[in-house]
This record gives sequence, structure tokens and C-alpha cells, in this order.
Amino acid sequence: MDGECRIRVLLVRGEEDLLPAYQTEGAAGMDLKASVAGEVVIPPMGRAKIPTGLAISLPPGVEAQVRPRSGLAVRHGVTCLNSPGTIDPDFRGEIHVVLANLGEEPFRIRRGDRIAQIVFSPVLRAGIDVVAALDGTGRGTGGFGHTGR
Repeated sequence: MDGECRIRVLLVRGEEDLLPAYQTEGAAGMDLKASVAGEVVIPPMGRAKIPTGLAISLPPGVEAQVRPRSGLAVRHGVTCLNSPGTIDPDFRGEIHVVLANLGEEPFRIRRGDRIAQIVFSPVLRAGIDVVAALDGTGRGTGGFGHTGR
């Protein structure tokens, strides 16, 4: 897929100021914003499902991934659970972000706060072939920590 991909967006509550946006020219992800009334407080070691006010229509062969924002992680210990969260091309519901507060202080979320990133990516659908054995490699079955580093 070359160039720009067009994503159709439905503003669930008509909040155009909550549209996702790239923050820099070279950014890979658009920031998602919170569509909450008042304030949501996530206690230490707590989690909350935060609405974005957006539903999207993706082109065939494209997925959207919801990912944490690094600034929230380093400054507050806040991250996304189920990360990256995949939004399939056939999903039409409102996008929600499940945030977890791994920090030591309550974390407050207000309307319009940037809470996550969304990245759009091509997807390859695979077929499955059952075989009696797999081809060999230098790594073989070495898994977690197999290189000693």
C-alpha cells in the first residue's frame, strides 16, 4: 500500500474536536482523545475503558492498532491493556481504550486528553497448511532468552 490511506470516521457524539491527529510530520500514529463527561479517575493498579467518540470504517486489508502513548507511560505509569489492540476492518462500533494505571498516584482523564495512539497498517490474511515436520533453522526451537542476552 503506497501513500495515504483514507479512513472514514463517524463522530459518535458529534465532537469534531476529538478527531485523531498526527502530532508531528514524521509521526506513525495519530493521537486518540478521551470523550468523557467530567473526569474519570483511575486509581493506582486500576483500569478504565475510555470512549473516544469515534467509529471508523477501514478499507479492506487494513487494520488499526491502538497503542500506548510513551509520555503517559514514562510520566504516570499509564499504559493500554490489550496492546496493541486490533480494530478489524469489519468493526463499526465506537473505539474504546482500556487504560491501566501502573503508577503510584491516581490518574485523571478529562475530555480531550490524548490517551493513546492509533496506527493503520496493511494486513496479510494467511492460509493454514498442516505438515508432518517444519524446515530446520539455526535457531531451531530456542525461545525466550535462548541467546543468553
